[in-house]
Amino acid sequence: MEQRRALILEKAKEVFMEHGYEQTTMKHIMDAANVSRGGLYQYFSNKEDVYETLLEERLAHSTKEAELLFEEEIHSHWELLMTAIFGSDQQPNDKMDPMAPSNLEFFITGRNNQRRREYGTTRYNTGLKIYTDIIEQGQQSGEFSAKYECKVLARSIVSFFDGLALEDAILPKEDLKIKEQATLFVEYLKMALGVNKY
Repeated sequence: MEQRRALILEKAKEVFMEHGYEQTTMKHIMDAANVSRGGLYQYFSNKEDVYETLLEERLAHSTKEAELLFEEEIHSHWELLMTAIFGSDQQPNDKMDPMAPSNLEFFITGRNNQRRREYGTTRYNTGLKIYTDIIEQGQQSGEFSAKYECKVLARSIVSFFDGLALEDAILPKEDLKIKEQATLFVEYLKMALGVNKY
């Protein structure tokens, strides 16, 4: 049963990436996962339930990754921050999360839905805490300048990438220059944190 549920979620993710949140139907998911209506509804009551499950699994994965980052011996808070933002290669690239446009759709179209607002707040605060903790520790160790409040800097990181996700959802790909924008943002962070070494 767990394998079937995992397959449904995997196929649902592909469908959401292709059609977006609003245009996806339960029938799209049924067809992609090759399950009957009853087979799908055995696991999920509606499209929102499927999407929330995908988001929750992603959030749990991100939280676990952050915990693992903090478990390792920290030699550089700057490198830790770059890993939290960009992954193990620590470098900006041209890739965006392929679910980002659907995530925006889900939260924006549901902005008046109390459940979605609460979930969106939880998701935002989880990302915010990861960046805040790294910056705060870097400031306490003296590696980072304390000129700017750690939480404000963390918010700027979240806002920057949410803005990129919005651009990715509505602009032609050739106009985005994601890597260039992210590289410039890294320079902004270096300046704000007083990082000269990298």
